[in-house]
Amino acid sequence: MQVLRHRKIPPYVALIPVCAGVFVAADDQTVVVTVLPQIIRDMRLGPYELDRAAWTITGYLLGYVAAMPLIGRLSDIWGHRRLFILSMLLFMVGSAAVAMTTSLEWLIAARIFQAVGAGALVPISIAIVGDLFPEHRRGVPLGIVGASAEAGGVVGPLWGGIIIRYLDWQWVFWVNIPLGAAVLVVLVLLLGPSPTHRAKVDYLGGALIAASLASMTLGLSRIDSRDVLMVGYLAASGLSFALFVVRQRVAADPLLPLSMFKGWALRGSSAAHLLVGSSLIIGMVTVPLMANTVMGRTPLEGGLMLMRLTVAIPVGAMLGGMASQRLDYRVPTVLGLVLAGLGFLLMSGWDADTTDPDLTLHLLTVGLGFGLLIAPIALAATNSVEATDRGAAAALVTATRMIGMTLGLAALTAWGAGRFDRLVAGIEIPFALPGETAEQVQQRSVQFEAQVSNAGYTLFNEFFLVAMGLALLALVPTILMAWHPGRTGSEPPSTDSTP
Repeated sequence: MQVLRHRKIPPYVALIPVCAGVFVAADDQTVVVTVLPQIIRDMRLGPYELDRAAWTITGYLLGYVAAMPLIGRLSDIWGHRRLFILSMLLFMVGSAAVAMTTSLEWLIAARIFQAVGAGALVPISIAIVGDLFPEHRRGVPLGIVGASAEAGGVVGPLWGGIIIRYLDWQWVFWVNIPLGAAVLVVLVLLLGPSPTHRAKVDYLGGALIAASLASMTLGLSRIDSRDVLMVGYLAASGLSFALFVVRQRVAADPLLPLSMFKGWALRGSSAAHLLVGSSLIIGMVTVPLMANTVMGRTPLEGGLMLMRLTVAIPVGAMLGGMASQRLDYRVPTVLGLVLAGLGFLLMSGWDADTTDPDLTLHLLTVGLGFGLLIAPIALAATNSVEATDRGAAAALVTATRMIGMTLGLAALTAWGAGRFDRLVAGIEIPFALPGETAEQVQQRSVQFEAQVSNAGYTLFNEFFLVAMGLALLALVPTILMAWHPGRTGSEPPSTDSTP
């Protein structure tokens, strides 16, 4: 079915507003990191309330993940373009609500609402690629979509820093309104209605999986506390997921049709993305934290160090997309995982004497590796299902990456603190002893600082080894992502698709 407004419009031109929308939404994932100090000041929060302020980030992650499966399925039924427009409108309304809020509680609620729209844009964009391009030509456009999402995350902190240098933090969110409107106007001018699929919407299933994902996010966010509330959240997540599975077995039109999972490609790509998300978040958190602590660098320097990793991801995404059009999906995926693992292995040897160009080379290796994975994993998921399930498959594989990032961050928090305590357990604090000279006290203080620093390097090096292990472990489910060049798949059905 022709989904372009005019046959003379090249599909890549029609993809421009789709990628622009993904970029703008991805920007808001990371932009809040820069403006958070100003938000804390304006909301009159004390230093002891930093955990409350952090919910501006956690809440966005919650909304981003929870509604993704339902909206992905809705896009298959109502049309991908229609749901892209609706999701962008939700994102714009949420942005305005964030900018107008005067209390932290309402700001967090608005961020969750904003994230529901933003989180849906990536899987719907993946599905739109399937509408615009035949199966054997989807690698490069999917690489472009992936590169747009990663580039938005890279630019976010810099964009926020530029805006708050001249304006208040609210303008970071107000600017989303004209940008979103421009995206929608160009989208409607270039892209025609997407195919629709006549089916009922499993709202109960959507509510159950949203409750499971939200409860899991809330529970894992409290893993450093390990209290009754954390156990309750995780128990609620497990119960609601079990009910969701039962619901999918009995529903006439399930949210995630069981037929999607008959082939191994979707299972393999989802499992691989789960491990990739866990590995990636460990690297992205550890690099700036290591720079700001044991390396003694400023927060800006830590952010710039991380950018050496993230800036390579869009480049890798483009290369992975091109490779996916000519090779078995497993080839760029395996290469990407091996590169990411190699980079983390090299980073696990960082110490006080490690400098450039080694630092930059290691970070670029990791970023390039993760970039190579984006297109082949998305293609393995979406090309293995019927066209009527493409949005649901894209939502599932995108959500598993976010779940993996949540799990990785929780594991990092839970294990890291205890491990550091064990590493410094035998180090004596250099209190002045009777009869000691000032010079002796100074020498012991220097020795103490060196021991603590070495313990810190050991901890961060172990983090990188864990990230390497997760990346290499993802090679196992990658085996299931089989595809052979020249294979043709099902194309979208010619169903009702009113504008």
